[in-house]
Amino acid sequence: MPMSRRDDDDRAGKPLFKTVIFDVDSTLADIEGIDWLAALRGPEIAAESEALTARAMAGEMPIEAVYTRRLSRIRPTAGELMMLADAYQQAMQTGAKSLVGALHGAGVQVHLLSGGLRSSIIPFALQLGVRADRVHAVSVTQDTDGTYCLLDGDQPLATQQGKPRVVQQLQLRTPIAMVGDGSTDAAVRGVVDNFYAYTGVARRENVVAVADAEADSFDALYDLLFESHPSRV
Repeated sequence: MPMSRRDDDDRAGKPLFKTVIFDVDSTLADIEGIDWLAALRGPEIAAESEALTARAMAGEMPIEAVYTRRLSRIRPTAGELMMLADAYQQAMQTGAKSLVGALHGAGVQVHLLSGGLRSSIIPFALQLGVRADRVHAVSVTQDTDGTYCLLDGDQPLATQQGKPRVVQQLQLRTPIAMVGDGSTDAAVRGVVDNFYAYTGVARRENVVAVADAEADSFDALYDLLFESHPSRV
């Protein structure tokens, strides 16, 4: 995996936040997990899923209008969810692990907040150094045919306003920064101190428009989350 130019830095900058929350799909990883699973079902279902995902992330329709619809079409197996976990790890954005490590080293709490499938995200989080209890994502359960296409009870992160709801419930240390690429991430803006649009994978104009700043790489995020080191000013 390519290294960030930050990998050789001393990371002496002071953190600007006590908690940093990252989205996963198209932020920490350059895939959309549900679309990756859809691709296993052939071009027709893949195209349908990608179109629905794009519309939801652009804010053209609420995520709850497409979430179970996509799952019911894909009907992933346990083995495929494990394959997706590996795909996440292979798709990690350059500099992501380094930045998470720098935040942890500075005493910052890092949480992952995702509308993706929790069982596939947990191994990716552990690779990043993020504890499983700081991963907030969607849990699914088996249908009668053994596929994982049903929501496991109340899953707020499968809804448009789920992320702000979860952030408020967690009562995180402040100040808080949220980093993400989609409309569900932008919805958190009112309950965190700063929202940063990550555009290193996908740039969505409606998300950038409401962000406090935009970053197209994890090097750029570093400069938003830490005070500038004197040698870099």
